[in-house]
Amino acid sequence: MTSSTAEGYASVIAARIASERLTLAARWLERLREMLTVAANDVFPSDQLLDHIPSLVQEISSYLAAPAEQEIAANAAVMEKARELGALRHKQRATAHQLLHEYEILGEILETFLVEETQMLGLEPTVEECFEVQRRLTRSVRVLMRTTVDTFISEYTATIQEQTDRIKAFNRSASHELRSPIGTLMFAGALLENDVVRGDARRLSKVATTVKSCAERLSWIVENLQRLARMSEPVDGPSEQRVDIGSLAAEVARQLEEMAASRKVTLRIAENLPTLHADPARIELVLLNLVSNAIKYSDPKKADSFVEIAVAPAEPGAEGSCTICIRDNGLGINEANQTAIFDRFFRAHAHLDSELGVSGTGLGLAIVADCVEALGGTIRCESREGEGTAFFTTLPLTTPPASR
Repeated sequence: MTSSTAEGYASVIAARIASERLTLAARWLERLREMLTVAANDVFPSDQLLDHIPSLVQEISSYLAAPAEQEIAANAAVMEKARELGALRHKQRATAHQLLHEYEILGEILETFLVEETQMLGLEPTVEECFEVQRRLTRSVRVLMRTTVDTFISEYTATIQEQTDRIKAFNRSASHELRSPIGTLMFAGALLENDVVRGDARRLSKVATTVKSCAERLSWIVENLQRLARMSEPVDGPSEQRVDIGSLAAEVARQLEEMAASRKVTLRIAENLPTLHADPARIELVLLNLVSNAIKYSDPKKADSFVEIAVAPAEPGAEGSCTICIRDNGLGINEANQTAIFDRFFRAHAHLDSELGVSGTGLGLAIVADCVEALGGTIRCESREGEGTAFFTTLPLTTPPASR
């Protein structure tokens, strides 16, 4: 092929890349599955996204054949596909370094294909022709990589800003939450210095109850703050053991019985709850948060308010797991809020605090989701406003190796 031009060589290679775009996309996908820390089916979780890859390879082949006539960066459709890939990788919590490495792999696959096809077809390009085709190949991959990474960084920046705004809002909320019990404790301390109060057993008992309640509230707030600080870090080393969910549920009910009684809520525990091999502290925290939330947002207009812990039918495809349901007949959550209930600082019923006499930091369900994930499980919510809410927590009967 010494008599051919660079355009001729590029056209032949471009045609081969276009023809084998599905094979090249499959090679890239296989390499990504080995590298990414997500399930294989989540690398490209939809057919639409999976179809992007052959399209990107096709666009590279077009640029190899005609770089001047159709600049790859001017193709709005393919740039949009590169941007969607960047958004997906951000959602999957990849890193910018990982994205760069992904495109390095794509470049390596295409370079290997270039050599293989040149040898298989018996082509004999000149040194200048080889350099020109390699330059076009490198530029096309670089342009797509830049677009994907720019989108990833944009998404990351937006997330950081959102987190910053939420942290500011949380700080204001936490300050308010802390100020109230601390103020009450200071007032109670002043009362204890009063001789009249110390000499009146009834008043003294009321002050002691107030002190105990405020101390418990402060302990709860501090625990949530500590959990928040650890939620983006490796979770504490779990203490895995045989866990009887029935016994754990009974302990949670015991801890919350006064709260339930004050709101006239009946706590029900099914008799057929399973036994797991897992971290009991995390499971207890999940149950404690879900049940206490259900009690807090019981419907005061209903005379038969209840919270129930029971076994639910197994979730589809969840072999080797069990599903525990925490169900209530409380206020329910409107459909618009259901997608955000596991977000940090989000509170679906914040507008009802005064009416219900409750308060919160919006961390409870985020902590639940974090614990369930660490246990190797999943959680979902079903709710109808005015009728009640059910949380379905699916956990493996034995802790999966990845979670240990």
